[in-house]
Amino acid sequence: MTDEVVKKLSGQESIKTASKFLKGNIAAELADLSKPDVSDETYELMKFHGSYFGFNRDSATERKKKGLDKEYEFMVRTRIPGGRLTADQYLAMDEVAEKTANGTLRITTRQVFQFHVVLKENVKQNIAMINRALLSTQSGCGDVVRNVTCSPAPVKDAKHDRIRADVEKVAAFVRPKTSAYRELWLDEAADEVRQRDTTDPDAYEPLYGATYMPRKFKIGLIVPEDNSIDVFTHDLGIVLLFDGEVFKGYNILIGGGMGMKHEAAVKWEDKKTYPRLADNIAFVGPDDLIPAVEAVVKIQRDFGDRTDRQHARIKYLVQENGIAWIRKTFEEYFAKAGGKVVKDPAPVMKYQIPTHMGWHDQKDGKLYLGVPVASGRIVDYDKPHPSGYNPGNNEHFKHARYRTGLKAVIGKYKMNLVLTPTEEIILCDIDPKDKEVITNELKSYGIPLAEEHTPMQIHYMTCVSLPTCAKALAESERVQFQIADSIQSVMDKNGIGNEKISVRVTGCPNGCARPYVGDVGIVGRMPGHYVLFVGGDFEGTRLNQKIFDKVPQDDIAKALDPMFALFAKERKSGEGFGDFCNRYGIANLAATIRPQLSAFKWAAEAA
Repeated sequence: MTDEVVKKLSGQESIKTASKFLKGNIAAELADLSKPDVSDETYELMKFHGSYFGFNRDSATERKKKGLDKEYEFMVRTRIPGGRLTADQYLAMDEVAEKTANGTLRITTRQVFQFHVVLKENVKQNIAMINRALLSTQSGCGDVVRNVTCSPAPVKDAKHDRIRADVEKVAAFVRPKTSAYRELWLDEAADEVRQRDTTDPDAYEPLYGATYMPRKFKIGLIVPEDNSIDVFTHDLGIVLLFDGEVFKGYNILIGGGMGMKHEAAVKWEDKKTYPRLADNIAFVGPDDLIPAVEAVVKIQRDFGDRTDRQHARIKYLVQENGIAWIRKTFEEYFAKAGGKVVKDPAPVMKYQIPTHMGWHDQKDGKLYLGVPVASGRIVDYDKPHPSGYNPGNNEHFKHARYRTGLKAVIGKYKMNLVLTPTEEIILCDIDPKDKEVITNELKSYGIPLAEEHTPMQIHYMTCVSLPTCAKALAESERVQFQIADSIQSVMDKNGIGNEKISVRVTGCPNGCARPYVGDVGIVGRMPGHYVLFVGGDFEGTRLNQKIFDKVPQDDIAKALDPMFALFAKERKSGEGFGDFCNRYGIANLAATIRPQLSAFKWAAEAA
């Protein structure tokens, strides 16, 4: 590598190179409580250990006026492959939230828990407690493969047994091999550090090398009957294919990703940064899962842009080099990894997203219960919360005691659990004789179950956003009920109140709630204002498009109202809202409804 190329590397690359395989100066800086913050180097390296460093954005301005430091804090994110955990692990996470965080658990779209407002003096205890429960935070964040997701249903049949086993296999393979994690947080790696040779990066970190990945990397596995994870939004999507109960192999999807920056262009293809759906590149056999994973990860490791982090995801490699290049390169790396035969992708008739909420048969004599959790935040809404979570006037949630109720029921019945990629929780392995009593116990804590939600409310997702996310431009989770209730109201008005519509809200364009594949995407633009996208499909196989920019929060439902009216009047039989918008054409849709929105500046400016 020439000096000229080295100079062009991003600052994060230098930090990784000098980190001694992610150890850095983390221990010393966290131990120094005389300083409320940490260095930029430690900020970057902490991500690999599952933590982001930030501050309370609600109080920052007022404290600055008073000459006070910001209220610094950490977010800690777990790694839970496929979102599966035991009752004892859940109860341990509840204790972690109580003792070392802000008293809430947040389920994310990666099927893991996040803990917020973890103070500097509590970070090591927080991570150690998580590990004592036989979970981890390693690779919760950072330039590595993040938590591996999958179709969440706890059904006991050949398809779901296979996908659960494959998720564990992939997660074990992609876990970084550095001993820095256990040394820093568990005080148990000293002997291994002395014995392992760190002078050979390819031997010490055989998958990642000394500088790991150019950016984060997401892997998800599904069966076509359950695309709850939105597999096309992943850097690497893996689709398990069966002929009846006989497993045939895997379709390999490469090049998805959600993040972008706000730009003036309306269409994705006119932007410099953009969300992208993965391409179905190849089919490999039942024994070639790990060679396929190794191949794709190493392609991104070797060819991903390390000079510009805004251009570092594999989606840009695929888009700019083309399908022929990625297929040829995949075949080469796949062969090096010991893979056998690469074939053309197998046909998939249809992708589906079932509703896992409510009671379902596990096919083994037991039941499972999907419990909707508003924006994944497990909190008791009947008392003031330090982060200001407020259900407003929503009658279904203002008395809900999610944390107390789930802790009680899970502690009593000791059921296993699954965290879903739609920010909900599934209680598994329930004896049918306990169905009625568990239903009544959850209701006694004010927890609204599936039958008390409309389909839109069940499929509504938000990111965390303010006050804990440094990238947030507008509110998301904290205004979830206000936005959802206003949308439900205009749906009811137009006679489509029970229509299955996916609405995703994020506080910035990075897309953590996958807004660009929803029927409706609502993306933070600036305080109190959002970009409105429509025209995705419910099954997660098509990107939506921008229709209105800089829409005030109070006008979101007003913008959707005439679209819903047109949909109710002109839809085809069985056509979803996003499908209708896409067929009608986004520009044509905007032009058709603009006269009804003439009083609004944002409507007049729409393309």
